[in-house]
Amino acid sequence: MAGDAETIGVEEEFFLVDRNGLLVQRAPEALDAADAADSDLKPELLRCQVESATGVCGTGPELYQELTGLRAQLARGATRNGALLAASGTVVHQQPGDLPIGPGTRYHRIGEHFGRIVFGNLVCGCHVHVGVADRAVALEVSNHLRPWLPVLMALSANSPFLEGRDTGYASSRHVIYSRWPSAGPPPYLESVGHYEAILAGLLETGAALDRKMIYWDIRPSEHQPTLEVRIPDVLGTVREATLVAVLVRTLVRTALDAVTHGVAAPRLPTEVVRAGLWRAAKDGLEGRCPDPETGKARPVLAIVDDLVRANHARLAEAGELDLTVSTVDWLRREGGGAARQRRAYAAGGRLDDVLGEISEEAEPGHTGPGA
Repeated sequence: MAGDAETIGVEEEFFLVDRNGLLVQRAPEALDAADAADSDLKPELLRCQVESATGVCGTGPELYQELTGLRAQLARGATRNGALLAASGTVVHQQPGDLPIGPGTRYHRIGEHFGRIVFGNLVCGCHVHVGVADRAVALEVSNHLRPWLPVLMALSANSPFLEGRDTGYASSRHVIYSRWPSAGPPPYLESVGHYEAILAGLLETGAALDRKMIYWDIRPSEHQPTLEVRIPDVLGTVREATLVAVLVRTLVRTALDAVTHGVAAPRLPTEVVRAGLWRAAKDGLEGRCPDPETGKARPVLAIVDDLVRANHARLAEAGELDLTVSTVDWLRREGGGAARQRRAYAAGGRLDDVLGEISEEAEPGHTGPGA
């Protein structure tokens, strides 16, 4: 995922579950069976989770193809181990007992240091990387993106169920993940030195064991010349994941223009960003959240429509306009991920129907929006 702001890449996390909704603790085996020697597939913190990462992509359609292929490989490995690939920010059914931590010394160190928070951290997200090679510029871009975090949260909210119950939140994943001491919206960052001073404090207190454990919703990558946006739940369909990535890159490009012209980012207090994220996680795509331009609550889809309209030419030039418009229109008709999960449950009052919805949407052959 190296490069400049013309490049994008996406990481997706998924659960492995059986047809009764119980987690399948065979992530390493599923990855071995995926027949994907040339792809970036790996286990996650817990043995019931798998993750994929695209390569460097130049356009939304290219990203869509990569994500489709990676999901196909993960689904193949899951099937060979008696599991389904589930695309939801949280696991739907209640689970018995503790969960084994995935392979790797680092994961076991995290488990020993943070205790049972690890086992309560049963969530799956989607991380978007956009190429920004200069660390100082990346931090300025992060400042400009902070007001947009609630919009991205609402657009991706896909985790209403937890431990067999509707939580009342469109994204319960966001609430759960916020318990990590190094998680949440990033502060307004004055400089690389300011960033490094904050990281040093988190490491000194043990709130993070290493630099990779800075779990902010936006962060510069430690190993690649990218800015990483980590706020989204894992999306139900490939097209939704592609839409979110395209919109993130559009916001980064706009922020880079502002940085180039010396336009400072709004100094929105972190507490206000956090409050907006709570509202977005509560209501999801069908609700309201703060407009990044005015701070006033507006319907999420209206804000997204304005963003697409303002970047019509840029999206068209990249060959991403049709995909963007068709996916937003589909979401307007069918609802966001949380709404679709709830609709599946309402039809028969069965969590198994929700599982059917999220496992079907995770399949690479699922037509999804715009098809």
